[in-house]
Amino acid sequence: MEDEYEKLIRRMNPPRVIIDNDSCEDATVIQVDSVNKHGILLEVVQVLTDLNLFITKAYISSDGGWFMDVFNVIDRDGNKIRDKDVIGYIKKTLESDAFFVPSLRGSVGLMHSKDHTSIELAGTDRPGLLSEVCAVLADLHCNVVNAEIWTHNDRAAAVVHVTDGVSGCAIEDPKRLSMIQKLLCNVLKGNNDLKTAKMMVSPPGDTHRERRLHQIMFDDRDYEKIDKGEAGKVQEGNSRPCVSVSDCIEKDYTVITMKSKDRPKLLFDTLCTLTDMQYVVFHGVVHTGRMEAYQEYYIRHVDGLPVSSEAERERVMKCLEAAIQRRTSEALELELCTEDRVGLLSDITRIFRENSLCIKRAEISTKGGKANDTFYVTDVTGNPVDPKIIDSIRQQIGQTILHVRWNSGPSPEPPQENTMSFLFGYFFKARTFPNFKLVRSYC
Repeated sequence: MEDEYEKLIRRMNPPRVIIDNDSCEDATVIQVDSVNKHGILLEVVQVLTDLNLFITKAYISSDGGWFMDVFNVIDRDGNKIRDKDVIGYIKKTLESDAFFVPSLRGSVGLMHSKDHTSIELAGTDRPGLLSEVCAVLADLHCNVVNAEIWTHNDRAAAVVHVTDGVSGCAIEDPKRLSMIQKLLCNVLKGNNDLKTAKMMVSPPGDTHRERRLHQIMFDDRDYEKIDKGEAGKVQEGNSRPCVSVSDCIEKDYTVITMKSKDRPKLLFDTLCTLTDMQYVVFHGVVHTGRMEAYQEYYIRHVDGLPVSSEAERERVMKCLEAAIQRRTSEALELELCTEDRVGLLSDITRIFRENSLCIKRAEISTKGGKANDTFYVTDVTGNPVDPKIIDSIRQQIGQTILHVRWNSGPSPEPPQENTMSFLFGYFFKARTFPNFKLVRSYC
């Protein structure tokens, strides 16, 4: 009955999306006005990030059962969104009734498809793990068509889409799926895995890979610190995000402030974790500067209460720090582009393993018979890779097939302590915000 009532309210007050290229000099302003529901902010941000758009600023307000947000976005080249097809897609998607549907945990972005079989993996990370997984799949005549692999805090998670190596279709034979599961679990367990390795075949459909990876990592408690001694500390120090949780007693909110290096999909990553932890963002500001990002949110739990204990406060800080770090890497980026074939990924990852490279993160995709893969690698100790080793690997794989992206960006400037508080100080005072007049003052 409640769902029917929500549908009636949405029909009476359909979502409204305004895309404005005139009011801001250096970004396209997207205004979204809709009936509020839990998770809607994440859904909107997911649509924008899936289009490879960068959110440079955001102003969030969802009090009183109404959702009114403003996003300043640019494309990957730093330009405004001029493509009419992209603009049309954003409006059509965000204003669609089908878009604003309840999102069940564990099945976010589920769409019916039988083009592939989706496999989810979780276990203890170790050098060569991806190579072993790919070797097993190749031996079982499974072709990896798409995949995403993350590692964080000695944990590894992956969402892998495979097809039958002969037919090119999804694998549906229960006996074969059982064999795949048994062998992959053996690989994931490794030697004396203190946590249970997990492998499951997703229901028929296509999950949103990055959304699921956050959920898998969160369920696997990757936010819990592991004492590894001095090894693997290359990402500590300046690259570590600063997360604070405080009280806004007069408004009965919990205030979360995050300062970190800016990067693509940062907002999506933090909102995934807040949503999975069952928190609601009532107000917020996101602002990116020169390679740095500030996020400030006024939140409550879905039961309407703010964070109430020191233990909960610590858990929120750890989980948000993990959300930021999962996709952050000081590793070397390698791009592979070549004709796809069964066993290609197994061969490539084997070469990496034989040259003592450790894959920290990977994005695997195929389209039109072409493999377009990106690997983020370090040596086995977590330190930068010797350029001579990279040259040797490129000679083995092919100079025109494997490309290197050296990280040569400048160091970020120190964050200004009061930037976000200053920005957010106007939030409750700005009565014009429901009409989105606040946007011009920050463009």
